[in-house]
Amino acid sequence: MPANLPDDINQLKQIIAQLHQQVNDLSQDNQTQAEEISELKTQVEYMREQLNLSKSKRFGKQSEKVPRGTFNEAEQQAKAEPKHHKKGKQKLPEHLERETRVYTLDAPVCDCCQQSMHACGTQESEQLKIIPEKVSVIRHQQTKYACRSCEQTQTKSQIITASKPAQPIPGSVASPQALAAVVTAKYCDALPLYRQEDILKRGGLSISRTTLANWCIKAGQIVEPMVACFKQNLLASTVASADETTVQVLDEPGKDASSKSYMWVYRSGVFNAQPVVVYDYQPGRSHEYPKQFLQGFSGALQCDGYQAYDNIEHVTPVACWAHARRKFNDAKTASPKKTGRAQKALCFISKLYRIEAKAKDYSPDKRQALRQEAIPILTQFKAWLDEAEPQLTPKSYIGKAVRYTLNQWEKLIRYTDDGQLSIDNNHTERDIRPFTTGRKNWLFSKTVKGAEASAILYSIVMTCRANDINPYYYFEKLFAELPQREPGADLTDLLPWNVKQALD
Repeated sequence: MPANLPDDINQLKQIIAQLHQQVNDLSQDNQTQAEEISELKTQVEYMREQLNLSKSKRFGKQSEKVPRGTFNEAEQQAKAEPKHHKKGKQKLPEHLERETRVYTLDAPVCDCCQQSMHACGTQESEQLKIIPEKVSVIRHQQTKYACRSCEQTQTKSQIITASKPAQPIPGSVASPQALAAVVTAKYCDALPLYRQEDILKRGGLSISRTTLANWCIKAGQIVEPMVACFKQNLLASTVASADETTVQVLDEPGKDASSKSYMWVYRSGVFNAQPVVVYDYQPGRSHEYPKQFLQGFSGALQCDGYQAYDNIEHVTPVACWAHARRKFNDAKTASPKKTGRAQKALCFISKLYRIEAKAKDYSPDKRQALRQEAIPILTQFKAWLDEAEPQLTPKSYIGKAVRYTLNQWEKLIRYTDDGQLSIDNNHTERDIRPFTTGRKNWLFSKTVKGAEASAILYSIVMTCRANDINPYYYFEKLFAELPQREPGADLTDLLPWNVKQALD
């Protein structure tokens, strides 16, 4: 016993109590330090994952295909025969206009016997001829008529003029073909108007960018009734898809020029034989915009996990497995280990897509029946997710992927109940991609009218693509036909699939 300890019991008790308090304080400090160290380790690991993912997205292959790996040995299938490229030159399409150039010899002589030679056949080859921006002029001559009798007997003579068809933009030099060329180049080929201005100038035609922009706005107004028919057709279906992306509008009332507006995209279901795509410009991204657009629609809406699509009357959201797969793919890329939980989850999802690959060409009833094979896989996957979630750091990429999938689970499995539904929303993402590509070129819209015109014209372009129609010819027909129709007239004959039948 140390000599300096007091003999008094109460004093000893106080010393012991103080020592106990010091021990407790040290223990708490150690626990706090351990928690801080653990938190720092978690942050370092998350930053390392972010670095790996960033490097992969910048320098690596951009593919979501899952290689066959550790967890799917039982599903290994025989490798398909490689598709070899066809040998020789590509045959040019038969529908292209052809001009024939014949080459002959004046007096061919045989080198062997010096006798004259006769023609015994031809050797043919073909080249492609492209004439850029062929510009011509349509001259309208309206014949005038006068009355000879009135000319001789009356002080005034009546003159009447033969009418010409109503033009898309009265008083403008823009023909249906010119409008179709400009809007197709901008909204289909992502060619900004200033580049089109330069192209036309090289051909000897000076049309300002402002004039071309006004043409686009007028073109949107002309075809707006057609897009209204598209929307009517879409709302009458039982399956639709939706997605949204940003757009910048400089002169929008009540908003800064740098603020974000949104282009919403709605599409028929992927298995619809007569698909339509409708772009809808809105200043924001809130719940009210899809709710307003989808008034009158009753059915399933395929979309991502964005909450704005929830709680819309008569609309059942169906989630997208491609979004879930993407999150696990990011987790796999970010992780230094390539055979962990992310790979396991991707193998589960690849099994679901393998079933879809077989079902895509089936009828809806057969497709739904085949999808019942996915039920056991989904059950196993759900159990694996429930078991994995408590063991994962919530802020890690794999933790976020697992939590996202569990939060969306009820929506993710709905596709198995209806053969008209798709396993993902990739078809709508493909329909919004041309807009995002064009946005890289023209960056922003100047006015709200310009953004609304873009929405209408993109609706035409993407509906043409969905129905395998050349958008230039469809625009040409609409710009020629719609000015002849009365407001509210039936436009059924101008729907893409009807026009396609007429062209065929």
